[in-house]
Amino acid sequence: QVQLVESGGGLVQTGDSLRLSCAASGRTFSSSAMGWFRQAPGKEREIVASISTSGGGTYYADSVKGRFTISRDNAKNTGYLQMNSLKPEDTAVYYCATAQWGSWSRRLIYNINDCNYWGQGTLVTVSS
Repeated sequence: QVQLVESGGGLVQTGDSLRLSCAASGRTFSSSAMGWFRQAPGKEREIVASISTSGGGTYYADSVKGRFTISRDNAKNTGYLQMNSLKPEDTAVYYCATAQWGSWSRRLIYNINDCNYWGQGTLVTVSS
């Protein structure tokens, strides 16, 4: 069983930055693609960014491209989402998730159905 624990959320102002972390238990993180999703009140959960198992491939939603950066440190079993130039529309609960596709996979996560494991979420609130 894999457990994912997000941290780093909080209340910030427009234009500020935050870095979210996703700490994974178990030995499968290095053989799993990782994604960050978010869910705003009354809206569906949506993909924000994803990264391949090795970190060589990344994907960003158009709404965050150029502002957010996804990364991972497999030695620490931890993934990150650096969020810069935050906007009020970025306000949401942010979730990390993994898809165990194997160490050599280059696949990226694009939707919730790709994922095997989920964290409990961390709230990001951006005030105007």
